[in-house]
Amino acid sequence: MRTLPVGDRALLVEVASGEEAQALHAELVRRRAEGSLSVREIVPAARTVLLDGLADPARLAAELTASEVPPAPPHAREVIELPVRYDGPDLTDVAAHWGVSPEEVARVHAGTEFTVAFCGFTPGFGYLTGLPARYDVPRRATPRTAVPAGSVGLAGPYTGVYPRSSPGGWQLIGTTDAVLWDHARVPAALLSPGTCVRFVRST
Repeated sequence: MRTLPVGDRALLVEVASGEEAQALHAELVRRRAEGSLSVREIVPAARTVLLDGLADPARLAAELTASEVPPAPPHAREVIELPVRYDGPDLTDVAAHWGVSPEEVARVHAGTEFTVAFCGFTPGFGYLTGLPARYDVPRRATPRTAVPAGSVGLAGPYTGVYPRSSPGGWQLIGTTDAVLWDHARVPAALLSPGTCVRFVRST
């Protein structure tokens, strides 16, 4: 674990893996909830966690580097189900990369319970982990200039859903009508770090 000061009141904590970042995020959220950590924002990323609004970042940095972070607790929360049609333009390419049929890609993907590791790229976009490493796929060699909202894609170890039309280089395997970002909803984002997600096949 490595800590880096960010301004006067923030701290960036670097860890070795996505799993460690998720565990650290869960532990810091737990500490804040019980009142032993005073912090305004806790923002996870692929291998870092940013804490903002700290009274004494140096003190917390010393405490974190001297302690062990417990594993993330087992999932004991509601699972969000997203209906998906496995009709993406890259489904056949992903199947070829995996060495299976398109039907098997849909079966494996829909049979996996995902966790939102972190959010970014665009409001409402969650980076979901859960597929075994053998199902990692590369990004497209040539990104699309416009990916339709609701597109379900794969890139590296992650699954994601595009909340709005935007450029993107992920391999698109399906489509959902779920609204990932809605300004009129509280919270606006359907997915947040730590959320469990299942994709449910629809027609």
